[in-house]
Amino acid sequence: MTPRDGTTREKVLILDFGGQYTHLIARRCREAGVYSEIVPFNISPEEVGRYGNVKALIFSGGPRSVYEDGAPHPNRELLELNIPVLGICYGHQLLAEKCGGRVVRGSKAEYGRTTVNLVGDSKLFSTLPKRIEAWMSHGDAVLEPPEGFKVTAVSEDNLIAAMENPEKRLYSVQFHVEVKHTPLGREILRNFLKNVAGCKFDWRPLDTLGEMVRNVAETVAEYEKVICGVSGGVDSMTTAAIIQRAIGDRLHVIFIDHGLLRKGERELVLESLRRLQIENIHFVDASREFLTALKGVRDSEEKRRIIGRLFVEVFERTAADIDGVKYLAQGTIYPDRVESGATGALTSLIKSHHNVAGLPERLGLKLIEPLKDLYKDEVREIARALGLPSSVIDRHPFPGPGLAVRIEGEVTAEKLRICQEANAIVEEEFRRAGLYGSVWQAFAVVLDSRWVGVKGDARSVGHIVVIRAVTSEDGMTADWYPIPAELMDRISRRITNEVEGVVMVAYAITSKPPATIEPY
Repeated sequence: MTPRDGTTREKVLILDFGGQYTHLIARRCREAGVYSEIVPFNISPEEVGRYGNVKALIFSGGPRSVYEDGAPHPNRELLELNIPVLGICYGHQLLAEKCGGRVVRGSKAEYGRTTVNLVGDSKLFSTLPKRIEAWMSHGDAVLEPPEGFKVTAVSEDNLIAAMENPEKRLYSVQFHVEVKHTPLGREILRNFLKNVAGCKFDWRPLDTLGEMVRNVAETVAEYEKVICGVSGGVDSMTTAAIIQRAIGDRLHVIFIDHGLLRKGERELVLESLRRLQIENIHFVDASREFLTALKGVRDSEEKRRIIGRLFVEVFERTAADIDGVKYLAQGTIYPDRVESGATGALTSLIKSHHNVAGLPERLGLKLIEPLKDLYKDEVREIARALGLPSSVIDRHPFPGPGLAVRIEGEVTAEKLRICQEANAIVEEEFRRAGLYGSVWQAFAVVLDSRWVGVKGDARSVGHIVVIRAVTSEDGMTADWYPIPAELMDRISRRITNEVEGVVMVAYAITSKPPATIEPY
Protein backbone atom coordinates (compact mmCIF):
# COMPACT_ATOMS: atom_id res chain seq x y z
CA MET A 1 0.00 0.00 0.00
CA THR A 2 1.38 3.37 -1.03
CA PRO A 3 0.19 6.53 0.75
CA ARG A 4 -1.44 8.99 -1.60
CA ASP A 5 -0.24 11.98 0.37
CA GLY A 6 3.45 12.41 1.09
CA THR A 7 3.21 15.91 2.57
CA THR A 8 3.45 16.95 6.19
CA ARG A 9 -0.29 17.61 6.29
CA GLU A 10 -2.00 16.42 9.47
CA LYS A 11 -4.10 13.37 8.80
CA VAL A 12 -6.26 10.75 10.45
CA LEU A 13 -6.25 7.16 9.22
CA ILE A 14 -9.50 5.22 9.53
CA LEU A 15 -9.09 1.46 9.64
CA ASP A 16 -11.93 -0.18 7.73
CA PHE A 17 -13.42 -3.20 9.47
CA GLY A 18 -16.37 -3.39 7.09
CA GLY A 19 -18.79 -1.03 8.82
CA GLN A 20 -21.53 0.64 6.81
CA TYR A 21 -20.68 4.03 8.32
CA THR A 22 -16.92 3.99 7.75
CA HIS A 23 -17.05 6.75 5.17
CA LEU A 24 -19.18 8.89 7.41
CA ILE A 25 -16.31 8.87 9.89
CA ALA A 26 -14.00 10.15 7.16
CA ARG A 27 -16.52 12.81 6.20
CA ARG A 28 -16.91 14.01 9.79
CA CYS A 29 -13.14 14.35 10.20
CA ARG A 30 -12.86 16.35 6.99
CA GLU A 31 -15.80 18.54 7.95
CA ALA A 32 -13.99 19.32 11.19
CA GLY A 33 -10.96 20.44 9.17
CA VAL A 34 -8.78 17.33 9.49
CA TYR A 35 -7.79 15.40 6.37
CA SER A 36 -8.68 11.71 6.64
CA GLU A 37 -8.15 8.58 4.60
CA ILE A 38 -9.62 5.10 4.85
CA VAL A 39 -7.10 2.27 4.93
CA PRO A 40 -7.34 -1.54 5.21
CA PHE A 41 -7.73 -2.86 8.75
CA ASN A 42 -4.50 -4.88 8.46
CA ILE A 43 -2.25 -1.91 7.76
CA SER A 44 1.20 -2.37 9.27
CA PRO A 45 2.97 0.07 11.60
CA GLU A 46 5.55 0.66 8.86
CA GLU A 47 2.83 1.62 6.39
CA VAL A 48 1.29 3.99 8.93
CA GLY A 49 4.69 5.61 9.32
CA ARG A 50 5.00 6.22 5.59
CA TYR A 51 1.88 8.36 5.63
CA GLY A 52 3.72 10.97 7.68
CA ASN A 53 2.23 13.14 10.44
CA VAL A 54 -0.59 10.76 11.35
CA LYS A 55 -2.34 12.41 14.28
CA ALA A 56 -4.78 9.61 15.10
CA LEU A 57 -6.09 6.18 14.16
CA ILE A 58 -9.80 5.42 14.20
CA PHE A 59 -11.10 1.85 14.25
CA SER A 60 -14.42 1.69 12.38
CA GLY A 61 -17.48 -0.38 13.12
CA GLY A 62 -18.02 -3.75 11.51
CA PRO A 63 -20.50 -6.62 11.22
CA ARG A 64 -18.38 -9.36 12.85
CA SER A 65 -17.77 -10.44 16.45
CA VAL A 66 -14.24 -9.91 17.72
CA TYR A 67 -14.13 -13.41 19.24
CA GLU A 68 -15.13 -15.20 16.01
CA ASP A 69 -12.62 -17.20 14.02
CA GLY A 70 -11.53 -15.16 11.04
CA ALA A 71 -12.83 -11.86 12.40
CA PRO A 72 -10.71 -8.89 11.25
CA HIS A 73 -8.19 -7.70 13.81
CA PRO A 74 -5.64 -4.87 13.56
CA ASN A 75 -1.93 -5.28 14.08
CA ARG A 76 -1.41 -5.21 17.86
CA GLU A 77 1.73 -3.09 17.39
CA LEU A 78 -0.39 -0.15 16.21
CA LEU A 79 -1.34 0.40 19.85
CA GLU A 80 2.34 0.87 20.72
CA LEU A 81 2.98 3.70 18.25
CA ASN A 82 1.97 6.41 20.73
CA ILE A 83 -0.65 7.56 18.24
CA PRO A 84 -4.09 8.27 19.73
CA VAL A 85 -6.71 5.65 18.90
CA LEU A 86 -10.49 5.96 18.87
CA GLY A 87 -12.54 2.77 18.55
CA ILE A 88 -16.15 3.00 17.40
CA CYS A 89 -18.66 0.15 17.95
CA TYR A 90 -16.74 -2.92 16.66
CA GLY A 91 -13.62 -0.81 17.10
CA HIS A 92 -14.58 -0.28 20.76
CA GLN A 93 -14.80 -4.05 21.26
CA LEU A 94 -11.53 -4.59 19.38
CA LEU A 95 -9.71 -2.18 21.66
CA ALA A 96 -11.06 -4.02 24.70
CA GLU A 97 -10.08 -7.43 23.32
CA LYS A 98 -6.61 -6.33 22.19
CA CYS A 99 -5.81 -4.78 25.56
CA GLY A 100 -6.99 -7.72 27.67
CA GLY A 101 -10.63 -6.89 28.33
CA ARG A 102 -13.58 -9.24 27.94
CA VAL A 103 -16.07 -9.08 25.08
CA VAL A 104 -19.17 -11.30 25.11
CA ARG A 105 -22.45 -11.75 23.34
CA GLY A 106 -24.70 -9.29 25.11
CA SER A 107 -27.70 -10.53 27.07
CA LYS A 108 -29.64 -7.81 25.29
CA ALA A 109 -28.78 -6.22 21.96
CA GLU A 110 -28.93 -2.45 21.59
CA TYR A 111 -30.20 -1.09 18.29
CA GLY A 112 -31.39 2.40 17.47
CA ARG A 113 -31.63 5.55 19.54
CA THR A 114 -30.86 5.29 23.25
CA THR A 115 -29.73 7.41 26.18
CA VAL A 116 -26.15 7.26 27.42
CA ASN A 117 -25.07 8.41 30.86
CA LEU A 118 -21.62 9.98 31.08
CA VAL A 119 -19.66 9.15 34.24
CA GLY A 120 -16.45 10.67 35.53
CA ASP A 121 -14.26 13.05 33.57
CA SER A 122 -13.18 12.51 29.98
CA LYS A 123 -11.61 14.66 27.29
CA LEU A 124 -14.15 13.17 24.88
CA PHE A 125 -17.15 14.44 26.83
CA SER A 126 -15.80 17.56 28.58
CA THR A 127 -18.19 19.88 26.72
CA LEU A 128 -21.28 17.66 26.96
CA PRO A 129 -24.16 17.28 29.44
CA LYS A 130 -24.23 14.16 31.61
CA ARG A 131 -26.97 12.50 29.56
CA ILE A 132 -26.88 12.33 25.77
CA GLU A 133 -28.78 10.63 22.98
CA ALA A 134 -26.78 8.10 20.98
CA TRP A 135 -27.26 5.63 18.14
CA MET A 136 -26.44 2.03 18.99
CA SER A 137 -26.12 -0.93 16.62
CA HIS A 138 -24.54 -3.91 18.39
CA GLY A 139 -25.21 -7.35 19.83
CA ASP A 140 -21.85 -7.84 21.55
CA ALA A 141 -20.69 -5.88 24.56
CA VAL A 142 -17.55 -5.15 26.57
CA LEU A 143 -18.22 -6.97 29.83
CA GLU A 144 -14.93 -6.11 31.54
CA PRO A 145 -12.67 -3.20 30.51
CA PRO A 146 -8.94 -3.87 30.17
CA GLU A 147 -6.56 -3.10 33.00
CA GLY A 148 -5.70 0.59 33.04
CA PHE A 149 -8.99 1.58 31.37
CA LYS A 150 -11.79 3.46 33.07
CA VAL A 151 -15.46 3.43 32.09
CA THR A 152 -16.67 6.89 31.05
CA ALA A 153 -20.21 6.14 29.83
CA VAL A 154 -22.91 3.52 30.37
CA SER A 155 -26.08 2.79 28.43
CA GLU A 156 -29.64 2.61 29.74
CA ASP A 157 -29.10 -1.13 30.15
CA ASN A 158 -25.97 -0.41 32.21
CA LEU A 159 -23.63 -1.71 29.51
CA ILE A 160 -20.24 -0.10 28.97
CA ALA A 161 -20.78 2.61 26.36
CA ALA A 162 -17.35 4.25 26.50
CA MET A 163 -13.96 3.62 28.06
CA GLU A 164 -10.47 5.05 27.91
CA ASN A 165 -6.86 4.78 28.95
CA PRO A 166 -5.74 8.44 28.97
CA GLU A 167 -2.08 7.59 29.62
CA LYS A 168 -1.87 5.51 26.44
CA ARG A 169 -4.33 7.80 24.62
CA LEU A 170 -6.67 4.91 23.82
CA TYR A 171 -10.37 5.80 23.69
CA SER A 172 -13.48 3.98 22.55
CA VAL A 173 -17.25 4.35 22.31
CA GLN A 174 -19.86 1.66 21.73
CA PHE A 175 -22.21 4.07 19.95
CA HIS A 176 -21.84 5.70 16.55
CA VAL A 177 -20.55 9.27 16.91
CA GLU A 178 -20.49 9.70 13.11
CA VAL A 179 -24.24 9.42 12.43
CA LYS A 180 -26.71 12.26 12.72
CA HIS A 181 -28.84 10.17 15.11
CA THR A 182 -26.18 10.87 17.75
CA PRO A 183 -26.84 14.64 17.90
CA LEU A 184 -23.64 15.46 19.81
CA GLY A 185 -21.55 12.88 17.97
CA ARG A 186 -19.67 15.42 15.89
CA GLU A 187 -18.73 17.30 19.04
CA ILE A 188 -17.41 14.09 20.61
CA LEU A 189 -15.31 13.37 17.53
CA ARG A 190 -14.07 16.95 17.48
CA ASN A 191 -13.12 16.69 21.17
CA PHE A 192 -11.07 13.59 20.38
CA LEU A 193 -9.33 15.27 17.45
CA LYS A 194 -8.59 18.42 19.44
CA ASN A 195 -8.16 17.40 23.08
CA VAL A 196 -6.52 14.01 22.51
CA ALA A 197 -4.90 14.10 19.06
CA GLY A 198 -4.00 17.81 19.06
CA CYS A 199 -5.28 18.48 15.54
CA LYS A 200 -5.29 22.05 14.24
CA PHE A 201 -8.46 21.84 12.09
CA ASP A 202 -6.78 23.70 9.24
CA TRP A 203 -7.50 21.42 6.25
CA ARG A 204 -9.90 22.54 3.53
CA PRO A 205 -10.79 20.83 0.23
CA LEU A 206 -9.40 23.81 -1.66
CA ASP A 207 -6.00 22.99 -0.16
CA THR A 208 -5.85 20.06 -2.57
CA LEU A 209 -6.42 22.12 -5.74
CA GLY A 210 -2.89 23.45 -6.08
CA GLU A 211 -1.52 20.03 -5.18
CA MET A 212 -3.64 18.33 -7.86
CA VAL A 213 -2.57 20.82 -10.53
CA ARG A 214 1.09 20.44 -9.57
CA ASN A 215 0.86 16.65 -9.58
CA VAL A 216 -0.57 16.64 -13.10
CA ALA A 217 2.00 19.16 -14.35
CA GLU A 218 4.86 17.15 -12.85
CA THR A 219 3.51 13.81 -14.08
CA VAL A 220 2.84 14.75 -17.70
CA ALA A 221 5.98 15.53 -19.69
CA GLU A 222 6.06 18.63 -21.91
CA TYR A 223 5.72 16.58 -25.09
CA GLU A 224 2.87 14.39 -23.76
CA LYS A 225 -0.87 14.87 -24.09
CA VAL A 226 -3.84 13.83 -21.97
CA ILE A 227 -7.27 12.77 -23.09
CA CYS A 228 -10.14 13.28 -20.68
CA GLY A 229 -13.55 11.75 -21.02
CA VAL A 230 -16.37 14.08 -20.02
CA SER A 231 -20.06 13.49 -19.48
CA GLY A 232 -21.13 16.99 -18.49
CA GLY A 233 -21.28 16.12 -14.81
CA VAL A 234 -19.34 18.04 -12.20
CA ASP A 235 -16.78 15.25 -11.67
CA SER A 236 -15.57 14.90 -15.24
CA MET A 237 -15.82 18.63 -16.01
CA THR A 238 -13.82 19.52 -12.89
CA THR A 239 -11.23 16.93 -13.89
CA ALA A 240 -10.95 18.52 -17.34
CA ALA A 241 -10.59 21.99 -15.82
CA ILE A 242 -7.80 20.79 -13.50
CA ILE A 243 -5.92 19.11 -16.35
CA GLN A 244 -6.30 22.21 -18.53
CA ARG A 245 -4.92 24.43 -15.79
CA ALA A 246 -1.93 22.09 -15.48
CA ILE A 247 -1.01 21.48 -19.14
CA GLY A 248 -3.09 23.90 -21.24
CA ASP A 249 -3.80 22.94 -24.84
CA ARG A 250 -2.15 19.55 -24.45
CA LEU A 251 -5.50 18.44 -23.02
CA HIS A 252 -7.83 16.74 -25.48
CA VAL A 253 -11.39 16.29 -24.24
CA ILE A 254 -13.46 13.41 -25.57
CA PHE A 255 -17.21 13.49 -25.18
CA ILE A 256 -18.88 10.22 -26.10
CA ASP A 257 -22.63 10.19 -26.63
CA HIS A 258 -23.55 6.59 -25.87
CA GLY A 259 -27.21 7.25 -26.57
CA LEU A 260 -28.11 6.94 -22.90
CA LEU A 261 -27.90 10.61 -21.93
CA ARG A 262 -30.63 12.73 -20.42
CA LYS A 263 -32.85 14.76 -22.70
CA GLY A 264 -30.93 17.73 -24.16
CA GLU A 265 -27.70 16.68 -22.47
CA ARG A 266 -25.56 16.53 -25.60
CA GLU A 267 -26.14 20.22 -26.32
CA LEU A 268 -25.63 21.18 -22.66
CA VAL A 269 -22.28 19.37 -22.45
CA LEU A 270 -20.88 20.87 -25.64
CA GLU A 271 -21.92 24.37 -24.58
CA SER A 272 -20.33 23.88 -21.13
CA LEU A 273 -17.05 22.78 -22.73
CA ARG A 274 -17.01 25.84 -24.95
CA ARG A 275 -17.60 28.06 -21.92
CA LEU A 276 -14.54 26.50 -20.29
CA GLN A 277 -12.57 27.58 -23.39
CA ILE A 278 -11.19 24.10 -23.93
CA GLU A 279 -9.56 24.10 -27.36
CA ASN A 280 -9.46 20.43 -28.29
CA ILE A 281 -12.94 18.89 -28.13
CA HIS A 282 -13.54 15.53 -29.79
CA PHE A 283 -17.26 14.70 -29.96
CA VAL A 284 -18.11 11.09 -30.78
CA ASP A 285 -21.66 9.95 -31.50
CA ALA A 286 -21.43 6.26 -30.65
CA SER A 287 -25.07 5.81 -29.70
CA ARG A 288 -25.82 3.21 -32.36
CA GLU A 289 -22.80 1.14 -31.34
CA PHE A 290 -23.73 1.15 -27.65
CA LEU A 291 -27.44 0.46 -28.14
CA THR A 292 -26.71 -2.38 -30.56
CA ALA A 293 -24.36 -4.00 -28.04
CA LEU A 294 -27.00 -3.70 -25.30
CA LYS A 295 -29.72 -5.34 -27.36
CA GLY A 296 -31.14 -8.34 -25.52
CA VAL A 297 -29.05 -7.72 -22.38
CA ARG A 298 -31.14 -7.73 -19.20
CA ASP A 299 -28.64 -8.08 -16.34
CA SER A 300 -27.61 -4.71 -14.89
CA GLU A 301 -24.01 -5.72 -14.14
CA GLU A 302 -23.64 -7.04 -17.68
CA LYS A 303 -24.97 -3.74 -19.03
CA ARG A 304 -22.40 -1.87 -16.96
CA ARG A 305 -19.60 -4.12 -18.20
CA ILE A 306 -20.62 -3.71 -21.84
CA ILE A 307 -20.81 0.06 -21.52
CA GLY A 308 -17.44 0.16 -19.76
CA ARG A 309 -15.81 -2.01 -22.41
CA LEU A 310 -17.21 0.02 -25.31
CA PHE A 311 -16.29 3.23 -23.56
CA VAL A 312 -12.66 2.11 -23.52
CA GLU A 313 -12.78 0.88 -27.12
CA VAL A 314 -14.16 4.18 -28.40
CA PHE A 315 -11.46 5.96 -26.42
CA GLU A 316 -8.82 3.79 -28.04
CA ARG A 317 -10.04 4.58 -31.53
CA THR A 318 -10.32 8.28 -30.85
CA ALA A 319 -6.98 8.49 -29.06
CA ALA A 320 -5.27 6.74 -31.96
CA ASP A 321 -5.89 9.85 -34.06
CA ILE A 322 -4.20 12.14 -31.51
CA ASP A 323 -0.40 12.04 -31.52
CA GLY A 324 1.52 11.99 -28.26
CA VAL A 325 -1.29 10.82 -25.96
CA LYS A 326 0.07 9.05 -22.89
CA TYR A 327 -2.62 9.57 -20.25
CA LEU A 328 -6.34 9.07 -19.75
CA ALA A 329 -7.95 11.34 -17.14
CA GLN A 330 -11.18 10.30 -15.42
CA GLY A 331 -13.47 11.97 -12.91
CA THR A 332 -13.47 9.08 -10.44
CA ILE A 333 -14.35 10.20 -6.90
CA TYR A 334 -14.08 8.43 -3.55
CA PRO A 335 -17.58 6.85 -3.46
CA ASP A 336 -17.02 5.41 -6.97
CA ARG A 337 -13.95 3.58 -5.74
CA VAL A 338 -15.69 2.39 -2.59
CA GLU A 339 -18.70 0.93 -4.38
CA SER A 340 -16.38 -0.70 -6.89
CA GLY A 341 -14.45 -2.42 -4.10
CA ALA A 342 -11.32 -0.34 -4.71
CA THR A 343 -10.65 0.69 -1.11
CA GLY A 344 -10.56 -1.15 2.16
CA ALA A 345 -9.77 -4.80 2.61
CA LEU A 346 -13.34 -5.63 3.61
CA THR A 347 -15.19 -3.50 1.08
CA SER A 348 -17.39 -5.69 -1.11
CA LEU A 349 -18.36 -4.97 -4.69
CA ILE A 350 -21.74 -3.26 -4.76
CA LYS A 351 -21.80 -2.07 -8.36
CA SER A 352 -19.25 -1.84 -11.15
CA HIS A 353 -18.47 1.76 -12.02
CA HIS A 354 -17.36 2.12 -15.61
CA ASN A 355 -14.79 4.71 -14.55
CA VAL A 356 -12.83 2.25 -12.45
CA ALA A 357 -13.79 -1.26 -13.54
CA GLY A 358 -12.80 -3.27 -16.59
CA LEU A 359 -10.06 -1.01 -17.95
CA PRO A 360 -8.12 -3.48 -20.12
CA GLU A 361 -4.35 -3.47 -20.25
CA ARG A 362 -4.52 -3.01 -23.99
CA LEU A 363 -5.67 0.57 -23.36
CA GLY A 364 -2.03 1.57 -23.46
CA LEU A 365 -2.64 4.76 -21.47
CA LYS A 366 -1.72 5.64 -17.92
CA LEU A 367 -4.56 6.75 -15.66
CA ILE A 368 -4.91 10.16 -14.01
CA GLU A 369 -7.69 10.54 -11.42
CA PRO A 370 -7.15 13.85 -9.59
CA LEU A 371 -10.46 13.64 -7.69
CA LYS A 372 -10.20 10.02 -6.54
CA ASP A 373 -9.90 10.92 -2.84
CA LEU A 374 -12.64 13.56 -2.71
CA TYR A 375 -16.35 13.44 -1.98
CA LYS A 376 -18.96 15.08 -4.19
CA ASP A 377 -19.43 18.23 -2.09
CA GLU A 378 -15.65 18.69 -1.98
CA VAL A 379 -15.50 18.37 -5.76
CA ARG A 380 -18.16 21.06 -6.06
CA GLU A 381 -16.08 23.39 -3.89
CA ILE A 382 -13.12 22.81 -6.20
CA ALA A 383 -15.35 23.39 -9.24
CA ARG A 384 -16.50 26.77 -7.94
CA ALA A 385 -12.90 27.83 -7.42
CA LEU A 386 -12.14 26.83 -11.01
CA GLY A 387 -15.01 28.96 -12.32
CA LEU A 388 -17.27 26.21 -13.64
CA PRO A 389 -20.86 27.31 -14.37
CA SER A 390 -23.56 26.58 -11.81
CA SER A 391 -25.43 24.52 -14.42
CA VAL A 392 -22.58 22.01 -14.12
CA ILE A 393 -21.74 22.37 -10.43
CA ASP A 394 -25.24 22.04 -9.03
CA ARG A 395 -26.66 19.42 -11.37
CA HIS A 396 -27.60 16.17 -9.71
CA PRO A 397 -25.18 13.22 -9.98
CA PHE A 398 -25.73 11.03 -13.02
CA PRO A 399 -24.41 7.47 -13.42
CA GLY A 400 -21.65 6.88 -15.94
CA PRO A 401 -23.61 4.13 -17.72
CA GLY A 402 -26.40 6.67 -18.15
CA LEU A 403 -30.05 5.73 -18.35
CA ALA A 404 -29.16 2.08 -18.95
CA VAL A 405 -29.08 1.63 -15.18
CA ARG A 406 -32.40 3.41 -14.73
CA ILE A 407 -34.12 0.95 -17.04
CA GLU A 408 -35.04 -2.49 -15.78
CA GLY A 409 -34.11 -5.27 -18.16
CA GLU A 410 -33.33 -4.70 -21.81
CA VAL A 411 -32.74 -1.15 -23.04
CA THR A 412 -35.31 -0.83 -25.81
CA ALA A 413 -36.03 2.28 -27.87
CA GLU A 414 -39.41 2.62 -26.17
CA LYS A 415 -38.10 2.34 -22.62
CA LEU A 416 -35.21 4.70 -23.37
CA ARG A 417 -37.62 7.33 -24.73
CA ILE A 418 -39.86 6.93 -21.68
CA CYS A 419 -36.89 7.23 -19.33
CA GLN A 420 -35.59 10.39 -21.01
CA GLU A 421 -38.97 12.10 -21.03
CA ALA A 422 -39.90 11.08 -17.49
CA ASN A 423 -36.54 12.21 -16.08
CA ALA A 424 -36.91 15.57 -17.82
CA ILE A 425 -40.33 16.05 -16.21
CA VAL A 426 -39.02 15.17 -12.74
CA GLU A 427 -36.16 17.67 -13.07
CA GLU A 428 -38.43 20.40 -14.47
CA GLU A 429 -40.96 20.02 -11.67
CA PHE A 430 -38.38 19.96 -8.90
CA ARG A 431 -36.83 23.13 -10.30
CA ARG A 432 -40.23 24.78 -10.66
CA ALA A 433 -41.04 23.95 -7.04
CA GLY A 434 -37.70 25.38 -5.88
CA LEU A 435 -36.69 22.01 -4.43
CA TYR A 436 -34.02 20.91 -6.91
CA GLY A 437 -31.23 22.08 -4.61
CA SER A 438 -32.84 20.47 -1.57
CA VAL A 439 -32.25 16.90 -2.71
CA TRP A 440 -29.17 14.91 -3.66
CA GLN A 441 -30.91 13.29 -6.59
CA ALA A 442 -34.39 13.11 -8.08
CA PHE A 443 -35.02 10.92 -11.10
CA ALA A 444 -37.29 8.40 -12.81
CA VAL A 445 -36.85 4.66 -13.32
CA VAL A 446 -38.64 2.57 -15.95
CA LEU A 447 -39.69 -0.92 -14.92
CA ASP A 448 -40.08 -3.90 -17.20
CA SER A 449 -43.39 -4.71 -15.52
CA ARG A 450 -46.67 -3.54 -17.03
CA TRP A 451 -49.82 -2.13 -15.43
CA VAL A 452 -53.34 -2.14 -16.75
CA GLY A 453 -54.86 1.31 -17.10
CA VAL A 454 -57.71 3.16 -18.75
CA LYS A 455 -57.09 5.89 -21.31
CA GLY A 456 -59.79 7.40 -23.48
CA ASP A 457 -62.42 5.02 -22.06
CA ALA A 458 -60.39 2.08 -23.35
CA ARG A 459 -58.23 -0.51 -21.67
CA SER A 460 -54.55 0.33 -21.85
CA VAL A 461 -51.47 -1.61 -20.76
CA GLY A 462 -48.36 0.43 -20.12
CA HIS A 463 -45.10 0.74 -18.25
CA ILE A 464 -44.60 1.61 -14.59
CA VAL A 465 -42.34 4.58 -13.81
CA VAL A 466 -40.85 4.79 -10.32
CA ILE A 467 -39.78 8.16 -8.92
CA ARG A 468 -36.71 8.21 -6.68
CA ALA A 469 -35.65 11.25 -4.64
CA VAL A 470 -33.10 11.23 -1.83
CA THR A 471 -31.18 13.57 0.42
CA SER A 472 -27.53 12.88 1.16
CA GLU A 473 -24.24 14.52 2.09
CA ASP A 474 -21.94 12.48 -0.11
CA GLY A 475 -23.88 9.63 -1.71
CA MET A 476 -22.49 7.03 0.69
CA THR A 477 -25.72 6.99 2.68
CA ALA A 478 -29.04 8.59 1.78
CA ASP A 479 -32.53 9.17 3.14
CA TRP A 480 -35.58 8.99 0.91
CA TYR A 481 -37.13 12.42 0.43
CA PRO A 482 -40.81 12.99 1.28
CA ILE A 483 -41.95 14.74 -1.91
CA PRO A 484 -44.82 17.12 -1.14
CA ALA A 485 -48.13 15.61 -2.21
CA GLU A 486 -48.92 18.46 -4.62
CA LEU A 487 -45.56 18.08 -6.38
CA MET A 488 -45.89 14.30 -6.53
CA ASP A 489 -49.35 14.70 -8.05
CA ARG A 490 -48.07 17.08 -10.74
CA ILE A 491 -45.20 14.76 -11.63
CA SER A 492 -47.50 11.74 -11.81
CA ARG A 493 -50.14 13.48 -13.93
CA ARG A 494 -47.57 14.93 -16.32
CA ILE A 495 -45.81 11.60 -16.84
CA THR A 496 -49.01 9.63 -17.43
CA ASN A 497 -50.45 12.35 -19.67
CA GLU A 498 -47.35 13.40 -21.62
CA VAL A 499 -45.21 10.26 -21.84
CA GLU A 500 -46.68 7.75 -24.22
CA GLY A 501 -46.70 4.18 -22.92
CA VAL A 502 -46.91 4.94 -19.17
CA VAL A 503 -50.04 4.27 -17.11
CA MET A 504 -48.64 4.05 -13.58
CA VAL A 505 -46.27 6.15 -11.45
CA ALA A 506 -44.92 4.86 -8.12
CA TYR A 507 -42.54 6.28 -5.52
CA ALA A 508 -39.52 4.56 -3.91
CA ILE A 509 -39.35 5.19 -0.16
CA THR A 510 -36.32 3.14 0.91
CA SER A 511 -33.14 4.76 2.16
CA LYS A 512 -29.49 3.79 1.56
CA PRO A 513 -28.78 1.39 3.19
CA PRO A 514 -30.38 -1.04 2.65
CA ALA A 515 -31.02 0.08 -0.95
CA THR A 516 -28.56 1.88 -3.20
CA ILE A 517 -29.53 5.23 -4.71
CA GLU A 518 -29.49 4.12 -8.33
CA PRO A 519 -31.59 0.98 -8.85
CA TYR A 520 -29.46 -1.06 -11.21
